[in-house]
Amino acid sequence: MEVASIGTPILWLGFTGFVLAMLALDLGVFHRTAHEVSVREALIWSAVWVSLAAVFGAGVYHFFGADRGLEFATGYLIEKALAVDNIFVFYAVFAYFAVPSAYQHRVLFWGVLGALVMRAIFIFAGAALIAKFHWVLYVFGGILILTAIKLFLMRDEGIHPERNAVYRLFRRFVPSVTEYHGSRFTIVQNGKRYATPLLAVLVLIEWTDLVFAVDSIPAIFAVTSDPFIVYTSNIFAILGLRSMFFLLAGVIGNFHLLKPALASVLAFVGTKMLLLDVYKIPIGVSLGVVAALIATGIIGSLLFPKRDERPAPAA
Repeated sequence: MEVASIGTPILWLGFTGFVLAMLALDLGVFHRTAHEVSVREALIWSAVWVSLAAVFGAGVYHFFGADRGLEFATGYLIEKALAVDNIFVFYAVFAYFAVPSAYQHRVLFWGVLGALVMRAIFIFAGAALIAKFHWVLYVFGGILILTAIKLFLMRDEGIHPERNAVYRLFRRFVPSVTEYHGSRFTIVQNGKRYATPLLAVLVLIEWTDLVFAVDSIPAIFAVTSDPFIVYTSNIFAILGLRSMFFLLAGVIGNFHLLKPALASVLAFVGTKMLLLDVYKIPIGVSLGVVAALIATGIIGSLLFPKRDERPAPAA
């Protein structure tokens, strides 16, 4: 599975510069003033991020061949699908802390910025381990299989941010106030700096992404070992996560079959990784299987809604 990376220094610098420029444009121009993100705005930004990813993927396909292009598309699709779990958690955290709608984008912006750094570290570390120790692929495959089993067996008991160990440690060791102070993460009172609830929310968001990265990063390494493809497909999916949250937060609960579909995706890519030295599943087949599983979860949820979501029969 080890391949030569297409990522030259110029490509790495160019992509990093592009990402930083887009983030600066996002926060410095379009969201300079805190405001509630409308569905229309979220839809536009979602279309922008998906279009940019598609153009980038087409460029990879054109300049580096069909295999690399399909690897990018498959990695992007996997990461985009797994990001749905992040949305569930974001929604629960915002609801628990009663975060005003106008400040949610700011939290997600800095959360995404932190995620870019953490995932870059994860990806480079994973690539180095795979290059040196081939058996690490089997560890990654095992992690994905176990995560898939956990998702299949997990009962929908809700998410409780107040039980999170990181949040409890934050409350214990970080001086905090209980009131929001606009979009500020910290304030100074009587010469002492305090954290606002918005900083606690940001810490939980960052921790959530760190936990989910343990699943998503190995999942993309099941598709390709090229760090540039892994990184770019991952980052494009993460960049669109904020707009996807504002677009889907209100209706995400309706897609009740998406979680088993995601578990099936993890099981498939984990199996693909475990069988790597026995049979290499073609990348085109992998893309088709992943797309079919996700589509089945989405369409199945719409065709067969939960019983309590069905309209009451007419009298």
